[in-house]
Amino acid sequence: MRTFDLAPLYRSTVGFDRLFSLLDQVAGVDGAPSYPPYNIERTGENAYRITLAVAGFTEADLSIEKKEDTLTIRGEKQVKDEKAGEVLYQGIAARAFERRFQLADHVEVKGATLENGLLHVDLVREVPETLKPRQIPIGTQSAKIIDAKAAKAA
Repeated sequence: MRTFDLAPLYRSTVGFDRLFSLLDQVAGVDGAPSYPPYNIERTGENAYRITLAVAGFTEADLSIEKKEDTLTIRGEKQVKDEKAGEVLYQGIAARAFERRFQLADHVEVKGATLENGLLHVDLVREVPETLKPRQIPIGTQSAKIIDAKAAKAA
């Protein structure tokens, strides 16, 4: 049996929960995180939050761009010429990065915050009223005839 690794798609999309849940159940896929580590969580029925661990980066080092259905988050440390001392070991990554997330239709970025080394990007899916499901009442033929006769009489 041949297996497909859907982890890259799952890790970079927001709003396709049902589709990927079905694919995960069928394929039994479990992905490995990449740099920088991040979480995607559902915070409400139509609300999501992407959280990236960006320790050492400031607001000036980060940029967030949404173009069509792609959210791009970039980080690049500003080079400082002056050094206070010699670094003996550097375990905190400060390399540049770019993460792309494919967004589902009607998913919009509501805001972003940087606190305690975590970048939070809040998203919401706002489906227009015309595209939302609606209930269609079921009537009987006799009810339609009575309504039509009442409309002619008026």
